[in-house]
Amino acid sequence: MAYYTGKAFDFMYNHRQFFTNLFFNSEVMTQTFADQKRKTVETAEFTEDGRYKRKVRSFVLRTGRLSDFQKSMMNAHWGELGLDYQTTPFNFVKIYGNTNPVILEIGFGMGKSLVDMAVANPDKNYLGIEVHTPGVGACVAYAVEKGVKNLRVICHDATEILRDSIADHTLAGLQLFFPDPWHKAKHHKRRIVQPHFVEQVVKKLDKNGFIHMATDWENYAEQMLDVLQSNTNLVNTSATGDYIPRPDFRPLTKFEARGHRLGHGVWDLFFVKNNV
Repeated sequence: MAYYTGKAFDFMYNHRQFFTNLFFNSEVMTQTFADQKRKTVETAEFTEDGRYKRKVRSFVLRTGRLSDFQKSMMNAHWGELGLDYQTTPFNFVKIYGNTNPVILEIGFGMGKSLVDMAVANPDKNYLGIEVHTPGVGACVAYAVEKGVKNLRVICHDATEILRDSIADHTLAGLQLFFPDPWHKAKHHKRRIVQPHFVEQVVKKLDKNGFIHMATDWENYAEQMLDVLQSNTNLVNTSATGDYIPRPDFRPLTKFEARGHRLGHGVWDLFFVKNNV
């Protein structure tokens, strides 16, 4: 019997449920490409002594299953609409077949508003990131229905994509609409909008690139404003120095419309990269 040490042992121990399923459950062996996407939303990282490194994640992998239709759409169209995490930067000209500006949206949910924006702006390329597999499946299905050609989607941790897969100065903008608010104070560290996240985004923005955020949590809106304003490379476009009215080009989501009916507020922030 072989005995494992160091990284290999720690990796197998920390992923023991997966290996148990792999060896004793034939279903894992027959899972389709779409089934496996859920298991690869982030890469395993280790400390220098070989131990698995736990991360503070801004997302939770919610339970949910791909419908048979969504699964078939992902399996059939991932090659044309999907991108996988890689440790080298994407070649956007090769991917989209043009030099149009690329706009990244993180956390697109079920993808309807993202696809609608891509349809409305054929002269722009859109890249969406979402870790919820059914949402990715729904987005792919809707994109196929609309015949969208200027959209690619990724099912992976956005922070890793920004760090490894997107070159500096290659994005025309970032869209972050209604991210998880992590409303409990003890969980605020999990909010994706933190100084280091914004610094990373700014590095990826091209000249005059923008950051557009929206939230229906006033406390989170205040945090977003503080973090964005504290970055000296960004300029607030708000005439009042804080928030902007919802621009017409941002589609009204069903979730947001329901919030309006209930009297909930929504705060939009729009900052542009200062190239001085």
